[in-house]
Amino acid sequence: MVLASGDEPRPSDEPAAGTAAPEAEAHPDESPTDPAEALAELRDVALAYFRQEAVDPLRRLAAWLGFGLLGGVFVCTGLVLLALGGLRALQTETGEHLTGSLSWTPYAIVLAGVLVVFLFARSAARARRRDAAEDAQ
Repeated sequence: MVLASGDEPRPSDEPAAGTAAPEAEAHPDESPTDPAEALAELRDVALAYFRQEAVDPLRRLAAWLGFGLLGGVFVCTGLVLLALGGLRALQTETGEHLTGSLSWTPYAIVLAGVLVVFLFARSAARARRRDAAEDAQ
């Protein structure tokens, strides 16, 4: 651009080479000017955030608890049936040895076995909790 004497450069309506137009400099995520649109957008953002931070973790927790409870029911049922089978085996396979005044012995043996399994499971759970607490620190 050649300037004649006395002419001062004036800003052009066209952007200079390598620069963006003023409209392109504006953020594409401008907030809506209509209050109804702004409220709708706020509601959508709040619901998305609520789903992300509350609903999804609760769903995962519910699934985890559901599988845990179902597994616990199956394990307990299996242990009860195993204890009853052991009791029945002690009562029938020992013949006349555990009858009469010793008829309580199979019950005591099965009770002792159940207590051993319970104490073993309890100590394993405590050790796991202790390890998790140490890892958290």
